[in-house]
Amino acid sequence: MSASRRTLVVCCPDWPVTASGRPPLEPVAVLAAQRVVAASAPARAQGVRPGQRRREAQACCPALTVLAADPGQELRAFEPVVEALERLGAPVAVGSPGWAALSTRGPARYHGGEQALAAAVAAHLAGVLPPGSWRVGVADGPFAATLAARAGGPVVIVPAGATAGFLAPLAVELIGQPELADLLRRLGVATLGALAALDEADVLARFGAEGAEAHRRAGGRDEQRLHGRKLPPELAVGTVLDPPAERIDQVAFAAKALAVSLGEGLSRHGLACTQLAVEMVTSDGCELRRVWSQEGAWSPSLVAERLRW
Repeated sequence: MSASRRTLVVCCPDWPVTASGRPPLEPVAVLAAQRVVAASAPARAQGVRPGQRRREAQACCPALTVLAADPGQELRAFEPVVEALERLGAPVAVGSPGWAALSTRGPARYHGGEQALAAAVAAHLAGVLPPGSWRVGVADGPFAATLAARAGGPVVIVPAGATAGFLAPLAVELIGQPELADLLRRLGVATLGALAALDEADVLARFGAEGAEAHRRAGGRDEQRLHGRKLPPELAVGTVLDPPAERIDQVAFAAKALAVSLGEGLSRHGLACTQLAVEMVTSDGCELRRVWSQEGAWSPSLVAERLRW
């Protein structure tokens, strides 16, 4: 039985294009250092491929829209996707924008199986991503789950224990180590199954630790562990004045206590407040809200002053 943990991976092919917000039917290519790093489906249909130079891509598709890569925008655009996955109640590991993973162990039990969990993930993604821009894969370990997601879709589930058979016919280049894959190909090892069939000790002696890791993954024994990102602490503070305050000094007294509590909570986590939102509800149901921003951290006294305002 595989020692790898069952893993669900969300993969968004050509994420830089999706993050740009361009219409899905428009031929688009995203370039970095004058080479294509991602292309939309219409562009790929006309021969545009990652790695091409700008002129090569435009020669394939004269109507091509060329965009410069924007890593910051790609990160910001992926945040709603991660937040949607976190609503499933499991820690989410985030790699490069367009890739996220979670262990299925707890969530699958809660939802009634991996198929039901994948359906729940699909429903969450449908609310934040355009149709066809995402895929879900489930397998033994992140490596195989990623390849399952890329294999087709929108959802591909490799049964537990069947990962080695799923990986066997795939090209050795998918191991993700170009130099090692090139050497293996020249030695006649063309598939992940052929790599997995080699003796583990021989692989370690010939190719070192990286080769041994590739050998384990090719055999469906991925030992990579997911490290879910830490959710930001909930540090909002509030109070209910019962009976309702009738004088401003009563509100100011409560405001000072809230400001101190907020400051202590931020300090424990090594954080500082740079934007402050204050909400108040009066006894007759009137809601008051104000947001303040400033450069530098807010001290408790400054927070109390704004609350008094």
